[in-house]
Amino acid sequence: MSTVPSAPSLAPAASSTRGQLNGILFVALFAAAVTRLASVPAIAGLGISPLIVGIVAGAIYGNALRHGMPESWAAGVNFSARKLLRIAVAFFGLRVSLQEIAQVGISGFTVSVLVVVSTLVIGTWAGMKLMKLDRDTALLTAAGSAICGAAAVLAFESTLQSKPHKSAMAVGSVVLFGTLSMFLYPLALNAGWLHLDTLGAGLFFGGTIHEVAQVVGAASNVSPEATHIATIVKMTRVMLLVPVLLVVGFWINRSRQAGAEGAAQGKGKIAVPWFALGFLALVVVNSLHVLPDTATSTINMLDTFALTMAMTALGMETRIAQIREAGPRALATGAILYVWLIGGGLAITIGVEKLFG
Repeated sequence: MSTVPSAPSLAPAASSTRGQLNGILFVALFAAAVTRLASVPAIAGLGISPLIVGIVAGAIYGNALRHGMPESWAAGVNFSARKLLRIAVAFFGLRVSLQEIAQVGISGFTVSVLVVVSTLVIGTWAGMKLMKLDRDTALLTAAGSAICGAAAVLAFESTLQSKPHKSAMAVGSVVLFGTLSMFLYPLALNAGWLHLDTLGAGLFFGGTIHEVAQVVGAASNVSPEATHIATIVKMTRVMLLVPVLLVVGFWINRSRQAGAEGAAQGKGKIAVPWFALGFLALVVVNSLHVLPDTATSTINMLDTFALTMAMTALGMETRIAQIREAGPRALATGAILYVWLIGGGLAITIGVEKLFG
């Protein structure tokens, strides 16, 4: 007789699981359409990745058509925006190798470290103090500009556990200013406004442009050598995602414990982004050439799709009304950072090249 009451409880659990799977499948199909859309020459030519198209398309759906999706699917959308995101960010490490980073030597590493640290500090300060943004929005905007665009925003969003609309605002900054760089940087160099040699151009482009695709698109208008250097410097910035996330994780943990809520609850939960350690482990795997090139290429393709799913899901959870409240201030923070990346980044590049050149 004791087993009779438990039978009905199985139905809601099965229904919940089915709803979550349906939600994940829906996001996957949506991301597949987004990937196809991003491959259109007019979009691909601007260096706009499927990740960015995904969050825009997802936000349009989430605000205009969200009532057409069953409520039970929301768990699958949330899974894609949270847990799948962490896994995908970890596998992003297969795109970086220690050998490539070593090719640009101390000069490329120094430019990357100085740009990342200074941009994060300036962005967080300007966002919170000047633009009166909350901590999460300021950090997300700074991370997108400092490290690797949309992928960095995703990684920070997972660590901060922030609201989806804050990520959307940060990605908007990446899209605007990163795309502008693709056209402005080569124009300034070819017009003689920037007096940089091949090494300097590679260091400057790779050290200050937001997205990997945008770096390649801009540097390809200079020379193959500059493109090679710029890409490696950019991937060095990607590599710095791990130590930055670890520092931010411990900082958040200390802030929570120091707050009134943390004091009331006692020991706070440590916000260590374990997926960042997975990222580092896969960098080592890639550096050891354990996997065949075809396997690495296939995994990277699947990883891009998983990241696109995560971005699409974040877009679906974003509400325009929330963006409208802080959007102009977040964009202004991105503009401040863009001015810094051009002026400060150029000064760092010239100084490092003179020091180590």
